[in-house]
Amino acid sequence: MVEKLKLGIPKGSLQNATIALFKRSGWRIDMNGRSYFPDINDDAIECAICRAQEMSRYVESGTLDAGLTGQDWISENESDVRVVENLIYSKVSQRPARWVLAVPYDSDIKRLEDLAGKKIATELVNFTKKYFAERGIDVNVEFSWGATEAKVVSGLADAIVEVTETGSTIKAHGLKIIHELLQTNTQLIANHAVWANPEKREKIEQIALLLKGALQAENMVGLKMNVPEARLKKVVPLLPSLNAPTVSPLYQSGWFAVEIVVASSVVRDLIPELLKNGVEGIIEYPLNKVI
Repeated sequence: MVEKLKLGIPKGSLQNATIALFKRSGWRIDMNGRSYFPDINDDAIECAICRAQEMSRYVESGTLDAGLTGQDWISENESDVRVVENLIYSKVSQRPARWVLAVPYDSDIKRLEDLAGKKIATELVNFTKKYFAERGIDVNVEFSWGATEAKVVSGLADAIVEVTETGSTIKAHGLKIIHELLQTNTQLIANHAVWANPEKREKIEQIALLLKGALQAENMVGLKMNVPEARLKKVVPLLPSLNAPTVSPLYQSGWFAVEIVVASSVVRDLIPELLKNGVEGIIEYPLNKVI
């Protein structure tokens, strides 16, 4: 009997996005209310929910075989783990999050050097200390348990180092970003000893392959269309695709069925151009995975 892979799912802001990504990849994770050990429709996997901030420590120690967490927390914990795959997704978008330095709008602090002797509040303490030390700037870095933006507003700190995707929350608290320290994305990580186990490694590689395929499909769609034979040589060069369009003749007609996979961002401009060139019966459909 194959030993189950102990897989960590991040609790908190990434939890819903991670469960949705697994669903598109073919795995259904059932949270069972407030359980920390959700069910998954794969007998070879055993899931556990834990904070992203702690994930790399649990994977390094072998408490978990593999898990998903941010590059930022691997750096913060200085964890020795195997990074299997970079998975660029977050709670609201498919782009890296940023750890930024922010101060009040009316602050005299304009650059890193202006923080010498000042107090910074952040959850990313070790990384922030190291970042300023490498630049020879003496600062006092304090751990923040949350509501970090309020620390500056209430005068408990001179600046904060906080994670953001759009910067809107920081601006809403009357703060301005003056420096970016780190871009971070979600990573699938594994314990080194587990990675050396062929059976578990194969399972981890399967997870990495399908999660990456689901992410790639998020920004792509499939297009089907009917093209008259007389227009085929003019239409095909207009079609972006992964490799080349699929073209097949329609039964007993002078028409061809053409199918492509294309970035969703170009469809709004592509469809009117295709109609101008005699294309009919255009169908757009979503994709679960592109591998």
